Amino acid sequence: MHLGSFAAGGAALILTEAAAVNASGRISPLDAGFYSDDQAAAWERIVAFVHRHGAVDAKIGVQLAHAGRKGSTYWPFSDRSGSVPENDGGWVTVGPGSESFDGYASPRVMSEEDIQDVVADFASAAKRAVDAGFDTVEIHGAHGYLLHQFQSPLINTRTDAWGGSEEGRNRLMLAVVDAVREAIPDSMPLLLRISASDWADGGVDVDASVRLARAAAERGVDLVDVSSGGAVAHQQIRAVPGYQAGFAQQVKNDAGVLTGAVGLLTSPTQAEDIVANGRADAVFMARAALRDPHWWLRAAYELGHDIPWVPQYQRAVPRHGF
Repeated sequence: MHLGSFAAGGAALILTEAAAVNASGRISPLDAGFYSDDQAAAWERIVAFVHRHGAVDAKIGVQLAHAGRKGSTYWPFSDRSGSVPENDGGWVTVGPGSESFDGYASPRVMSEEDIQDVVADFASAAKRAVDAGFDTVEIHGAHGYLLHQFQSPLINTRTDAWGGSEEGRNRLMLAVVDAVREAIPDSMPLLLRISASDWADGGVDVDASVRLARAAAERGVDLVDVSSGGAVAHQQIRAVPGYQAGFAQQVKNDAGVLTGAVGLLTSPTQAEDIVANGRADAVFMARAALRDPHWWLRAAYELGHDIPWVPQYQRAVPRHGF
């Protein structure tokens, strides 16, 4: 019902919350996953619901992720915070190094075998997503989760082939791109979410993100979902309406890849302006959609477009204002 409400509300593409590719990749014990047949069966029902109830032939994609050192934490609506101990359903997290995030439990340093297993788990989850009927897959490489942890020089201090130079730090992200691209049909769009800036001295910046996006596009990524931040607790984000749209525009222009803008985008005119003026090729909504699951129907009305409403909602089509 949650994801289906966005379909009925006029969304063209719905992306799920982060679905972990293995159990230790969950952000919290209550998080979604895509590493078992039971999970795949549940996702298949959701996909069918979205396809059946979309106002505009809605498509649905799954966001595949691994939390790395930011895993095994209490869920946002818990009365507790921080790392979940093993005796309360938590687990030992993993990361490129042993340094923890903001007082969380210290992760175990990943071995070569661990890294290869994660790459394989992303591919396996992508195959399950195809079988479940998803229309697209997004790899979550942002917000301080595992792939971003390897990318960021503020976190990854490894001296082996998975660290050191920018090429080494990007290696895991691109290995996952290769594995997922191979696991899904050539005709299926592949999205990659990145953090264009760590908002901290010495971290990932937009120029590095352009180089990553260019390499990802060469490997078959069709659109880069451009977000930012999440790597370190001392980040200094200057959040204003549309504050990440400039990142999306620079990645689009300099890497030559389709991009999506996200972050404090709330009004139809604001979203329309970004796309119409070529700053990004798509706009992603998050909190605005949670506040108004029918945001897209309202946007179409305010922008003067007539899009269909699902039959059950047609009595609510506005006649004299939304």
